[in-house]
This record gives sequence, C-alpha cells and structure tokens, in this order.
Amino acid sequence: MRAMNLPEFTAAALAERFSLQLQGDGDTLVRGVATLASAGPGQLAFLANPRYRGQLATTGAAVVVVRADDAGAVRGTALIARDPYVAFARISALFEQVPAREPGIHPSAVVDPTAEVSPDAHIGPFVSIGARSKVAPGCVIGPGCVIGDDCELGEGCELQARVTLYTRVRLGKRVRILPGAVLGGAGFGLAMDAGHWVNVPQLGGVVVGDDCEIGANSCIDRGALDDTVLEEDVRIDNLVQIGHNVRIGAHTAMAGCSAAAGSAKIGRYCLVGGGAGILGHLEVVDKVLVTAMSLVTHSIREPGEYSSGTPLTDNRTWRKNAARFKQLDALARRVNASTQGSFE
Repeated sequence: MRAMNLPEFTAAALAERFSLQLQGDGDTLVRGVATLASAGPGQLAFLANPRYRGQLATTGAAVVVVRADDAGAVRGTALIARDPYVAFARISALFEQVPAREPGIHPSAVVDPTAEVSPDAHIGPFVSIGARSKVAPGCVIGPGCVIGDDCELGEGCELQARVTLYTRVRLGKRVRILPGAVLGGAGFGLAMDAGHWVNVPQLGGVVVGDDCEIGANSCIDRGALDDTVLEEDVRIDNLVQIGHNVRIGAHTAMAGCSAAAGSAKIGRYCLVGGGAGILGHLEVVDKVLVTAMSLVTHSIREPGEYSSGTPLTDNRTWRKNAARFKQLDALARRVNASTQGSFE
C-alpha cells in the first residue's frame, strides 16, 4: 500500500505549474521520478541527451518530459519543455523529502552571549556560535557546526553537519553548505625571511552572495586584506579549494577537486571542470568553460572553451611521446631555420 504522505500530481497539474505543454492524458498520476531505464508506473522521467532517445520506446514511465522534436516518439503522456533537464529538476524537487526542522536551540549547543540568533532559526546539537555572530530567521544549523566570531548568516541559510565558518564570514540569503566545508580559514600567505617562513596575517573575510551552494569538504580561505568573494548563485562542488582574495562571478560553477589560487578573478557564467586549476592573480572573463583537468596558466581575455594537457592514450605511446616533448624546442628551431633559409 502506498504511504499516505507521498505527494502525487496529475500531468495536467504539472504542466500548468511549470508552464509546459501537455500531450496525452492529463489525468495521469505522477508519484515520483526516475530515469527512463528504471521508471515504472506512476513515475516521471525525462530525455535530455539524444543518446538515450531509443529508451523512449521501452520506458515504463507514466510521463516523460521531452523537447518538442521528441514528443512524437513518446507512447504515453508527455510534457514538452524547452529544456527537459531544467523542467525535470523543478518537478523532482516536489518529491524531495526534507525533514522538518523545528525552531529553537538544542540544549547541547553553545552560543556566546553577544551572538544574535533568531528565534525562528534551528540550531542543532553540539553547535558552537561565537561572539557577535548573527543568525537570521529561517536558518538551519546542523549538528556539530562551528560558527566563529563576527559571522553573519542571511535568511534561510542551511549549514549541514560539521560545517565551519571560522571568522568574518558573511553569507547572503538561502546559502546552502554541505557537510565538512570550511569557510574563513587562514589563506596561504607566507613570506620567506632568512630561510624560514613567516605567516602573513589574514585580516580579511569571506563574503558569499545569495543562493550559493558549497559542496562537502570544500575550503574557501579568508582574504589577506580584502575579502574573498563569491557573488550570487555560485555553485561549488565537493573538495574544491578557493584561495584567499579570489573573486568568483555570479552563476559560475566549479566541479569537484578544482581549485583557484590566491587573488584569481573568475567571471560570471563560467564553468570550471573537475580537477582543473587556475593560477593565482589571473583573470578569467565571463562565459569561459575550462575543461576537466586543465591548468590555466595565463589570463583568459575572450569567452570560449579552453583545455590543456595531452589526450589519454596507452602508457607505451605516452612514454614515447613524453620523450619527444624534450625535443620539440630543438625541432622547432631547425624547422624555423630551414624555413627562413628557403626564402634567402
């Protein structure tokens, strides 16, 4: 028997709610979402990648979200969208089971007397909130989180388990931070003196705009003098390193294990692939895509797609090519000399 608290929607209701075109039976019920390959009765699936178009003929989904060009291949009910993946993301959010968080402060939490915590916020077990910090209404602070001194959280922020805001971290509204992330730790500022490192004090903070999301175990260092800044709607994946005084433009996304070194400036609507790196003090303009595992070694002045490195090949071939890399300069000089000589 189906659980009574599971949501369900008719295809017609979904079409109206998300401004989609309905094809087929509007009374078809949707009680969940799945992939084309695994969907069954009462579930909604989507087709965004044309490589999976053949699965339209065999899917058991009750409703499929497709582009207009693919609607004719759907056997049952379809919802037609300009971007099926975006439509699916919005529909699937209706079925996400989010546990209720009652407002209040757990008895095991420790809150400095000078901190300001909204009565509407949820403060979980073993949370620590430091001096002069502010937590706005609607915030959810998960178990084991540490909010240091002089931090500010805007309305509706969510800090999941074991998040650390070290000091001088300011979050906009609806910022979501996944477990283990650390914001506001000391940036990697060092000066060499007589053979020994001297730490450069990191006196800035971290500013995160509205609607940003920061993945698990990612680190965003506070600035040395000015702040490290993420503008609105920036998305940071898991295990990402953001150095001190980096600035990331609005709507940019960085995939897992990527990194931006100190004082780099990344534009708006950029995409940085997994494992990619951006060296310090470089500038990347708006709408740049850096492919996975690439290393940005100079500023990028024009929008577009950029890659570095060599393609994957078998190890024996790679070793041969690697040995030849050392010869490229000499070869180029010989070619250049012979080309110049041909015109004499």
